[in-house]
Amino acid sequence: MRAFALCIALAAALAAAGCASYDGRGPVPGQSTAREVEALMGPPAERLTLAGGDRVWFYPRQPFGVQVYAVRLSAEGLVRAVEARLTEENVARLVPGTSTKKDVRELLGPPWETGFLPRQQREVWGYKMENAARAMHDLYVQFSADGVVREVLMVRDVRNEVGGDRS
Repeated sequence: MRAFALCIALAAALAAAGCASYDGRGPVPGQSTAREVEALMGPPAERLTLAGGDRVWFYPRQPFGVQVYAVRLSAEGLVRAVEARLTEENVARLVPGTSTKKDVRELLGPPWETGFLPRQQREVWGYKMENAARAMHDLYVQFSADGVVREVLMVRDVRNEVGGDRS
């Protein structure tokens, strides 16, 4: 019985620690270091190095969450910013015919799902997000073979809404 109680206490402590900065609120821009970010939020799902030496660490909460958090670090490892990346403002920055896979990856982070449309010969990256009114959406970014964005689709997901199709 004592081992069971110890397991319950350990599980509760781990759950509390895991939730402490689940939304990226722990790191402090201008003060926190890369080491502190990793201690608070865990290892990032993806690390990118930008022109100029800054780095971006991505913490996706998909598919059950609706956000990808990005921690931007200076070349010296100091936090510059912590941002939620799946916003309508960022989606509006994607320009069909101009934006590239690299642009999308740096702006939105890693997709939660990828696919391919054989008839159109397009790769598709999928994200779950909320709009400003907190309505659930599926965001799909389509790329042609040259890696250029061809279409950006934000489709309302009504499956979990009251009266929505739950199949």
